[in-house]
Amino acid sequence: MRRVLLKLSGEVMGGGKLGIDPDVVNGIAKQVAAAVNEGVQVAIVVGGGNFFRGAELSQRGMERSRADYIGMLGTVMNCLALQDFCEKQGIETRVQSAITMGQVAEPYIPRRAIRHLEKGRVVIFGAGAGMPYFSTDTVSAQRALEIKADAVLMSKSGVDGVYSDDPRMNPDAVRYDDLTFADALRLGLKVVDAAAFALCMENELPMIVFGMEDEGAIARALLGEKIGTLVHAGTPIDSTEQQETT
Repeated sequence: MRRVLLKLSGEVMGGGKLGIDPDVVNGIAKQVAAAVNEGVQVAIVVGGGNFFRGAELSQRGMERSRADYIGMLGTVMNCLALQDFCEKQGIETRVQSAITMGQVAEPYIPRRAIRHLEKGRVVIFGAGAGMPYFSTDTVSAQRALEIKADAVLMSKSGVDGVYSDDPRMNPDAVRYDDLTFADALRLGLKVVDAAAFALCMENELPMIVFGMEDEGAIARALLGEKIGTLVHAGTPIDSTEQQETT
């Protein structure tokens, strides 16, 4: 049985705008449902960037830990919206929050989450790690390890994988089909937080970084199709080979 954790950015939930775009969320739910109906066990971590970003709020003068908590609450709003649309697709869904809010979500309990997955339910993790200074990328890796997922799938907006540089700024940037965590850290690639790369590397948890823009990309990734960039704990390439590649 394939069990995966899918990371969704908050910006995607809002269709690039502030708030929630119901059409976008409904489209995501349909793709998740398609994978679940094929027997895939799906857990999801959702960001909150369509509402608040703690780091950005702190740059504007707000105390960082308070700003991060505001961002965590934004992720729960996204979780509830996604839960609603998944259930409209006939998929039982549970939201687990790292911050206690019993009227809308279960507390985060890994063993309960695993049991939900075994019963074919989608589990959506909200409120990040429940602590400031942790990105949802890092939380995705941590949750994937705790629920014993086979892989963590990082969906990105605007890029379709891991590149040697930002392809939106550098047209000569090279996309990698296959990359090790060690190389990603050594090269300082920013598409995913270094802490998430390091956590996956230490525990040999494969990561797939892919873009959401292509039709059906989420369903394809959930079903195990080759898509985006596979980042793994294999043998790093040497520096001379890297120079030739880039």
